[in-house]
Formats: sequence, structure tokens, C-alpha cells
Amino acid sequence: MTDEILTSRPMRDAQTLTRAGFELPAGACDAHVHVFGPADRYPRVDRPHYTLPDGDLAQLERALGVLGVERFVIVQPSYYGTDNRCMLDALDAAGGRARGVAMVDDDVDLQALQAMHERHVRALRLDLFLRARLPTAEIRAFIERSIRRVRPLGWHVQFYTPGWVVRDLIPLLPDLETDFVIDHMGYMLESDGLTRADFDRLLRAVADGRGWFKLSGPYRLAKDGNYARLQPLARAIVEAVPERVVWGSDWPHIPEGGRDTGELLNLIGEWIQDAAARRRILADNPARLFGF
Repeated sequence: MTDEILTSRPMRDAQTLTRAGFELPAGACDAHVHVFGPADRYPRVDRPHYTLPDGDLAQLERALGVLGVERFVIVQPSYYGTDNRCMLDALDAAGGRARGVAMVDDDVDLQALQAMHERHVRALRLDLFLRARLPTAEIRAFIERSIRRVRPLGWHVQFYTPGWVVRDLIPLLPDLETDFVIDHMGYMLESDGLTRADFDRLLRAVADGRGWFKLSGPYRLAKDGNYARLQPLARAIVEAVPERVVWGSDWPHIPEGGRDTGELLNLIGEWIQDAAARRRILADNPARLFGF
């Protein structure tokens, strides 16, 4: 991740989104969205990676309503750091059809986590981009502390991490003592020196432990827009851990708010031909993981 501050683009009108080309199951869930609010109410971190995105709860609900997605999971963005107020307020407003993934400081106590649990938070996001230059032993210690913190609540941990950090953590993954989610299909970019062999090793480690994969962020992996080349990876994931795969749009697609969320949803129809498998990915699996 560079020090460049990206300029967030305006949000696309929900009515212009491509509709799903397949039948969505009841309870379909977008397991990875971000929500933003007014700058005078929700302060950003000192050095954000992007300008304030155009993407509040009302816009999200309009977009998902057009697409027929009933549930969603709000993931705390790096823009707000460990100040979860925007995400928590959005959860309160959304009611029971939303869940949250928080980021916290190392000194957070169980009482604070329990209060977030009551507001439908069900996981911690571990931002390993922030820690990518630390020794692997320090990153491992941070992960293990986080797991000890969430186990009393039955939460899982979610890895937001460069692929090369994931590669270095592969030996640790099968032994983690709680469910964990790998964002963006592993984020293993060829430009970072990652290979299909690295991906296959990650796949085995996730399958051998309590890991989940999130089919999300295809435009972060195929920066040229050639999503077809991600199909073998998506199908390998679904074959390896069919009961532990979820889908996320990564809305509002920072910094490209004009991106077509419907196009991203339709990738599931292209990549996964079996309707029962799509139902697991879009509805059954996220219901189990997030307690819907």
C-alpha cells in the first residue's frame, strides 16, 4: 500500500446497476460492505488512504434493494481506524438484517466488546497492511491476542492483509483456535511475487483449519478487469471449503464509487454454475458465520 491519497469518486445511481442474471436465494447476504457518514460527526484517522467516500447507509440500502440482497455485513474501514461509531450507528439503524466487523485497539476490554456484540458486531478485522513490515513473530502474536480476545464472545477474526503476509502465515493457519476469514480470495497478487503454488498452499491450510474464504474484491486482483482469469481460483475455493465461503461486493468500491455492484454479483453466477452452491455462498454460509 502506497502513501498516495486516493480521490473517492461519486456513488453510482442504484437504478443503473446491472440486475442479477440468476435467481438470488432468500436471505442473500453481501458479507463485505463499508459505510461512511458526515465528516463533522465521524472523524477520520490522521492519514487516511483515501478521501471521504460517497457511501452512506441509505445509498447502500438502495443499491442492495435493487439487486435483491436482503442482508449485509458492515466492515470497519481503515478510514475510521478503531473508532467504530459510524459502523455501530449504521448497525443500529439497519436492525437485524445487518452485522458488523470491528477494529479495536490492543487495550480494549471484554465489556466494550460485549457492548458491540449487543449491537450486532460478530468479528474483528485484523488490518495486517498496517503491520506488514513487522516480523512474522510479532504479527503472529497480534493474531493470537486477538483470538483470545474474541473467543468468549464466539466471534471470528477477519484478515485484511497483503498476499505475501498471508503466505508467511500459512504454517500458523491450521492451528488457529477460532474461525477466521481470508478477505479478497487471499489477495495474492502476481505483482507482489505470489504464485498459484502459494495460493494452493493457502487453500490447503484454510481447509485443514477453521478458515473461510471471501469471494470479494475481484478488481483488486484482476486490475485489468479480466475477471475470467479468477474463475479457476474461485472454483478451487468452493471445491475445497464449500461450507466456508461467503461473497462480498466491497461496496462502495473505494475509490471507484461508480463501479457496477451488479456486475460483481453476476460473477457468482458465471463462476459458480450450481444453484445449491450459490445458495450456500450467498445465504446459508453467511447466516451461520454471522449468526443471522
